[in-house]
Amino acid sequence: MPAHKSVSGPGLPKPAGPYSPAVTFERLVFVAGQGARNPETNQLAGADIESQTEQCLANIAAILNAAGSDLGHVLKVSVFLIDMADFARMNVVYERMFGSNRPARTTIQAAALPAPDLRVEIDCIAYVP
Repeated sequence: MPAHKSVSGPGLPKPAGPYSPAVTFERLVFVAGQGARNPETNQLAGADIESQTEQCLANIAAILNAAGSDLGHVLKVSVFLIDMADFARMNVVYERMFGSNRPARTTIQAAALPAPDLRVEIDCIAYVP
């Protein structure tokens, strides 16, 4: 019977609670919500939505890489924004980071996120080619 495995490795963002950065099951990779903290400094990437979106996706890319995948193999994304007014500016960075891949996506405005000044959190489901 197949088992799921936690994804870990050096330089990956450390979870803020009792969960894994990602879990794999067969060829699927389920990445937990990623905030905009730089894993090397543990500092927020910046105050603006652009730098925070880029850091969230860089964190996701590092986790996917540790699992044997990348942003080009993402199937589904969920984006949680503190302010829907940030949508267009987040989308510019999102489009640049994903390149030609266009995963299915849900974007919502959240009442709160787990850290002060955090404007965006992103999770995803990908596969290992």
